[in-house]
Amino acid sequence: MGNRSAIILICAALSASGAASAAWAGCAANLVELRGDWGQARFTVEVADDPAERAVGLMNRPAMASGAGMLFVYEQPQHARFWMRNTLIPLDMIFAGPDGVVTRVHGNAVPLDETVIDGGAGVLGVLEINGGLAAALGIGAGSQMRHPAFGPAAAWPCTD
Repeated sequence: MGNRSAIILICAALSASGAASAAWAGCAANLVELRGDWGQARFTVEVADDPAERAVGLMNRPAMASGAGMLFVYEQPQHARFWMRNTLIPLDMIFAGPDGVVTRVHGNAVPLDETVIDGGAGVLGVLEINGGLAAALGIGAGSQMRHPAFGPAAAWPCTD
């Protein structure tokens, strides 16, 4: 079984569990969904939507479940820059504009590296997931992200 198949099975198993199904019945603050020509994926997330939470992010955590992540949400679209200071696990960073459309994916950010990762301008949200998952699933620019933070005018709004 390839990595992509294993990841799809993990996501399917998570969505089939009773607790996950109830949480994923509609949009929720702790859920991010992504879709594209590659399929769909769901992640249970912590939301970092104020400066203090965004400054800490996923620092000093030794591990993260495969179906988990952190969604950074800004008050308005901006130029987003990240680094991996004090971050112990490799991460994929998925940058999205105010419409929820993915503009860039930075794969496998190196733990503890202080090199700036530039997500570009016009970013409203950044989803961090375990390193390598975005590539394994096929998530890339043009994929759509669904979360209440993107509002009703998003490419994939929470209203459907």
